[in-house]
Amino acid sequence: MSDQKTTHFGYKQVPVDEKAARVRAVFDSVASRYDLMNDLMSLGIHRLWKRHAIELSGVRRGQRVLDLASGTGDLAYRFSGIVGPDGLVVMTDINAAMLGEGRERMLDRGRVGNLHYSLVNAEKIPFASDLFDCVTIGFGLRNVTDKQSAIDEMFRVLKPGGRALILEFSHPVSKSLSKVYDLYSFSVLPTLGRLVVNDPESYRYLAESIRMHPDQETLRSMMEVAGFERCDYFNHTGGIVAIHRGYKL
Repeated sequence: MSDQKTTHFGYKQVPVDEKAARVRAVFDSVASRYDLMNDLMSLGIHRLWKRHAIELSGVRRGQRVLDLASGTGDLAYRFSGIVGPDGLVVMTDINAAMLGEGRERMLDRGRVGNLHYSLVNAEKIPFASDLFDCVTIGFGLRNVTDKQSAIDEMFRVLKPGGRALILEFSHPVSKSLSKVYDLYSFSVLPTLGRLVVNDPESYRYLAESIRMHPDQETLRSMMEVAGFERCDYFNHTGGIVAIHRGYKL
């Protein structure tokens, strides 16, 4: 019998060392129409979720921000405007296609000077300890193989007094909403994926990965295990999305 360790990729069990490549393939497939799909899937509400995350971050002029799993850079763009020319935003992703889309988008919108780009695996952040004032990860933690390692790394690279924000799909707080959400996720999302990017499987994976992600209380406990204090979370859209926040004190 094989003793090879496995992890979940959606509802499937795959070898641990294969998950990152499978996730990378998903985002290679959808990168070029990622923003359009976000708008269609959420009816534009994702912009409100991200705006609240920015408000909760407490980022100020001149500070350093690490944005993990940046995608096309919605959070990084806003942080770049807040920190100004004396600050720094490091925009990262494990997927080169997504990071490239994000970089082109920043250039097209005139965001230069205080933005740096780096291919980064959130489980092994290649930066010094105690470096950033704020670390964020938006809709990326559920794709990480070892989520606790990623949260531990977020804590390590934060300065004392710094804070981490995790914006992620979560678990609806009512059974009735959960049933409607399941119907939407497993029927509508794959159909949108087929029509817009000719890839229903990537959006079926999205729905499955959300169900496998820790619930709100479990994720808060994971942040506390990493060393974060004053951990709290804010549910949006009935718990379909949650923003977790913790401080390195």
